[in-house]
Amino acid sequence: FLQPQKSSQDLWTASMTHKKLTVTRLLKALLMMCVILGVPASAQSQKPNILIMVADDLGWADVGYHGGDIDTPSLDRLAQQGVRLNRFYTTPICSPTRAALMTGRDPIRLGVTYGVLFPWDNIGVHPDEHFMPETFQAAGYQTAIVGKWHLGGEGAYAPDKRGFDWCSTNVGGPNVHFDPAMVRNGKRAPRKGYREDIFFDEAMAFMDESKDTPFFCYLATYSPHAPLAAPEEFEAPFRGKVDKEEAAYLGMVANLDYNLGRLMRHLQERKLEDNTILVFMNDNGQTHGLDVFNAGMRGSKCTIWQGGSRAISLWKWAGKWTPHTVSNLAAHLDVLPTLCDLAGATLPPALGAKLEGFNLRPLLESAAPVSWHDDRLLFHHVGRWPSGLAAAHKYAMASVQTGDLLLVRSRPCDDPACKQYSSQCTTLRSVEAGATAATYTKANAQFHWGVTPPGRWSLFDLKNDPTCQKDLAAEKPELASKLASSYDKWWDTLYPTMIQLGGDKGEPELLNKGRVQKQK
Repeated sequence: FLQPQKSSQDLWTASMTHKKLTVTRLLKALLMMCVILGVPASAQSQKPNILIMVADDLGWADVGYHGGDIDTPSLDRLAQQGVRLNRFYTTPICSPTRAALMTGRDPIRLGVTYGVLFPWDNIGVHPDEHFMPETFQAAGYQTAIVGKWHLGGEGAYAPDKRGFDWCSTNVGGPNVHFDPAMVRNGKRAPRKGYREDIFFDEAMAFMDESKDTPFFCYLATYSPHAPLAAPEEFEAPFRGKVDKEEAAYLGMVANLDYNLGRLMRHLQERKLEDNTILVFMNDNGQTHGLDVFNAGMRGSKCTIWQGGSRAISLWKWAGKWTPHTVSNLAAHLDVLPTLCDLAGATLPPALGAKLEGFNLRPLLESAAPVSWHDDRLLFHHVGRWPSGLAAAHKYAMASVQTGDLLLVRSRPCDDPACKQYSSQCTTLRSVEAGATAATYTKANAQFHWGVTPPGRWSLFDLKNDPTCQKDLAAEKPELASKLASSYDKWWDTLYPTMIQLGGDKGEPELLNKGRVQKQK
């Protein structure tokens, strides 16, 4: 505004009146534009930035604030400053979790039943499925992916065709830890340093390039997924305390925590913290730290037990949410509807009708416990069956979770054809025969890969029996039967669509490519 003329009060009054009219006209014009565009006026200049971080194969127990044998000061600080979803679940394996995250829909319904959709595989989530970044693009956001994709190969399945404006990853994926060649927006360039350090550098570069445009950044690390390697300064502190493999794994976790700290400082220094929603999660349960610490939980990645799917979920919006812990049952399916609502990003009507997740906003905004979908049922299936054998695996490695109860079948299938191929059933048959070593554990297979009795479901109370030792199915037959019926309805409903979308294709094709070894 102009400064008042000291010599004339009338001139000052006239000037202010003129300016008030001008501002009023401008506001009316802006409001009219917002009405025409169908966007709330308050959303035009206050859209929050969105930053989602997904750590690959990080276990729920691999953080200091969960009692892990590792210092994670950055994750601990994020947990202290944000909202902690204490009962948050994913799928027990990589690509299915990422499919659920990007679509808000059950991955098996989408035909994503195999563990990993590699970049070189000309398959993926069907191109007609709407992905989360597409919604943010339409809402005026600059969108980026940095790191791991694993939701399809080239062409229609590539991230730049799924709503990402800005794409950066390394050549060689998890197999190259140091001095990787990076590909940013189709341009390849050699880089020096550790892969995850570079990933975080790339994410921060994208944020800086976005300037005044709101950004949606999906930062998906390969750490701490195998093969295992970390910079010396992160791995050295663990040598001599655990074995070599575990030391490398914990070193990768420590490096991940260090980079999270760098990123949080970057948001503060750029004055982005107060208008950025930061979400940190992992994609599945415990892996190479299983024998070190698993917080008493049973199971690991690729198992149907709680340790295979319980995940870290930290949410922070500085100045908006009071730090607190949420105990309601939540899942990866809930991320899309929640972030879209928080950002005022409108979902396509056709997608809204198909969403299988719920809006977490009431849980994030209320520090006091709230009633929120208390009758929710979460269905899990490990998948990864050989091609053509989906029907035979209906009850192999499956579960239903509601409240504190877990209805579970942890068994190999009974189809002899399955024995030709190496799969999760192979491991379960070995454990049922008495093996004590299995994937991710050297001596505790009977516990973490525990096999349930044949021909029926088992029922456990996770609150009072977190290690799942007391089977309640015989004591509560009506409850077990009710939950079993809900599982049958779930499977039978999604099965035709899953088959149509290629969910019964997998292991034999991989076998022909030499990636799976036949059993002897």
